[in-house]
Amino acid sequence: MEGMKSNPDFAAISAVLKDNLDLTGSPVAVRIATSPDQIPSNIKEIEETVRHCKMISLAREGQVFYATDAKHQCGGGAWALGFRSKSESLRTGEHYFRLGKYESISSSRRTMESVPNLPQETYATIYAPLEKAEFAPNVVLIFAKPKAMLKLAQTVLFRLGGRIYPQFSGIQSVCSDATAYPLLSGKPNFSLGCDGSRKFSGIADEEMVAGLPVEILAEIAESLATVVNAAGSKK
Repeated sequence: MEGMKSNPDFAAISAVLKDNLDLTGSPVAVRIATSPDQIPSNIKEIEETVRHCKMISLAREGQVFYATDAKHQCGGGAWALGFRSKSESLRTGEHYFRLGKYESISSSRRTMESVPNLPQETYATIYAPLEKAEFAPNVVLIFAKPKAMLKLAQTVLFRLGGRIYPQFSGIQSVCSDATAYPLLSGKPNFSLGCDGSRKFSGIADEEMVAGLPVEILAEIAESLATVVNAAGSKK
């Protein structure tokens, strides 16, 4: 598979994730394409203009498509995903201050300075349910309830142990926390979601979002059932 030396069975991995995490819908494969030739010829561009978080929900429900910058409705998401430069209102902190998220423009600006974002070289984002992915994704996103996220976190630690340090700030959860950060860091990330994604994308109130670098998917799939069915696990 182009972009990976290995050839993971994404359909089998998706089935393991669905069965053991009781997912509603599919895990979502996302690829950041930096040129048109990285988009498979059989994948069409999305017709509507929506937010990245909504695109994740559409893929979760079964759709396969790609989106160029013009199809990304949210400026903050387009910046986090490497389509656009940071707008002046985001750079100064004015945007989220105006939305009432922070006591001061300074506190809003400090947050924006710490939000992970991809370099400005993205041509398109490609989306598919993981079991339908005919491309090598960079990141796989999962919407699930906290108990399922607990099992996923325990599985991440199953082989080497340690601790997980989630990165989130209550804004830009799907675009930055669950897409840009795992791709940049190579680490899984768990996020509580944000007002925008919960309002526009279809994340249920009782769900969280996680982003997994594709390189650790096979390991997670191999260990997940063991963790879920361990003697110490809550049934």
